[in-house]
Amino acid sequence: MDGHDHTDDCETCDGGEPVRPSIYTDARAEMQRRDYAKALATVGGLTAVASLAAPLAGLQRVFEREYTGPIYGDEIPLVDGNGDRIMESRLSEGEQLTVFPEPRPGLGDAPTLLVRFPESAYGGETNMAFTAGGYAAYSKVCTHAGCMVDDRENSTWVCPCHYAKFNPKGGASVVGGPAPRPLPQLPITVSSEGYLIATGDFEGPIGPGGE
Repeated sequence: MDGHDHTDDCETCDGGEPVRPSIYTDARAEMQRRDYAKALATVGGLTAVASLAAPLAGLQRVFEREYTGPIYGDEIPLVDGNGDRIMESRLSEGEQLTVFPEPRPGLGDAPTLLVRFPESAYGGETNMAFTAGGYAAYSKVCTHAGCMVDDRENSTWVCPCHYAKFNPKGGASVVGGPAPRPLPQLPITVSSEGYLIATGDFEGPIGPGGE
């Protein structure tokens, strides 16, 4: 739709009486329409850029594709997608959340799965010294092909690419699919201010390889 009444496009009606050309068919008006459309496109583009820039700025993203340093470190706060620190009360038992290291959320290996269960529910390969208040954290990067482990079946994490399955109650051990090893666990604790912080980096290499 171009936003005007098409009955005004002719210069004469059926009775032969002249009809003043519609403003939308006038050449000057056509230019105005184009300029208006360009203006809308520009405003829309700027709005889209602003909407993207806001969360990026809030997270202080650092897209360093060649970065090879640590992802986390001692006393690095865990933050959500809005850059907010994770208070101990954030999750209820059975809930999970994707979190990031506060100084380096934009790194490709930064996404981390944070989950909370009763402490008695953990076992297997879980490093209990790395847990805090029922929380455990693991790399979200699948150890098979590097996809993000985004799906969940009951209490099992599932990678959507090749269906590798991990048990978050058992140290994110592999319970199905082609992944060769567990998701690396992140050592965490609760700060004196009541939010979750790392006490070091992941205990193993991130993503595929590294065996």
